[in-house]
Amino acid sequence: MLQKQKHILLRNIVVRPIFSQSLLLTTRTDSSITSRRFITAVLKLSINLRRSGIVLRVIGRSCHYSDIKNFNISSMAQSKFEYVRKFESDDRCLPNCWLVVRLDGKGFHKLSSEHYFEKPNDSRALALMTKSAVHVMEEFNEICLAYGQSDEYSFVFRKDSELYNRRTSKIETNICSLFSSSFVYHWNDFFPQTSLKYPPAFDGRVVLYPTNQNLRDYLSWRQADCHINNLYNTTFWALVQQGGYSPRKAEERLRGTVASDKNEILFSEFGMNYNNLSELYRKGTILLRTRMDKEHQKSVDQNGVLETQKYTKKRMTILPLNVDIIGDKFWEEYSDILGSNI
Repeated sequence: MLQKQKHILLRNIVVRPIFSQSLLLTTRTDSSITSRRFITAVLKLSINLRRSGIVLRVIGRSCHYSDIKNFNISSMAQSKFEYVRKFESDDRCLPNCWLVVRLDGKGFHKLSSEHYFEKPNDSRALALMTKSAVHVMEEFNEICLAYGQSDEYSFVFRKDSELYNRRTSKIETNICSLFSSSFVYHWNDFFPQTSLKYPPAFDGRVVLYPTNQNLRDYLSWRQADCHINNLYNTTFWALVQQGGYSPRKAEERLRGTVASDKNEILFSEFGMNYNNLSELYRKGTILLRTRMDKEHQKSVDQNGVLETQKYTKKRMTILPLNVDIIGDKFWEEYSDILGSNI
């Protein structure tokens, strides 16, 4: 009887979000019994409020809740205006697929010009992008890997991730807004002498990849794009900065050229071997979670004398790498990324 009373009560109430984590409930077994018992219950929102009549579920002992007035209960969800929720579309991603969120800078050609970014690559801007991406990964543990180059970053969510019930709009907007705010927040750390003239923006998209090979091909595509763009920009700015070309003349010189032509221009005219450039520029940045040894210290009492002892402890760390991800070597070394999802 008590179990049934509990569920009937919970079907007809809505607890405001600030009370949706943990509450101390005062209960009594029967109105005729003067003794009172106290329990702690955890209240969680239903996974889909639009389709479920049960708003909350309770983890704890079954009992008769006789006094709930202090829980700030509202019946607004039962108002005549509730019908407007039916206009919301169900945008949940398919299950058992790799979920990738890719962010791209909006109008970053103008941003780089007005804030005097170094050409063809600005290490400060790339470091700021990576700092923002790390902040996103620290907030969302479901991200197993990220890849960034130029003004874009791709975040890979595990196949079994249930973040926001896999709702596309929720995932995309949260990742995009957090990355953008982090970019602005950390701007002065990387550009201390340059004030941000206007708010930068990033657009985002969610793409699903059903197989491991699909995911690898996607990341290979982005790294190949990094190489193609960087080779062009390196050659273009060499012609402008060192060769005395105007931007228009440099574009005309490079029109219709292939990779071997650009490498020849760099080597024969400017003595530059493209393969000797930093892998940060040629390959982009991979961020992945890995356990690494971290050194700690503690004070130990040895016969009345405090001594400092060092010890190591493994800790989950977000590791930046500038390596090839098109070949098999990376995936063999970090086989755990795909291993449990083959």
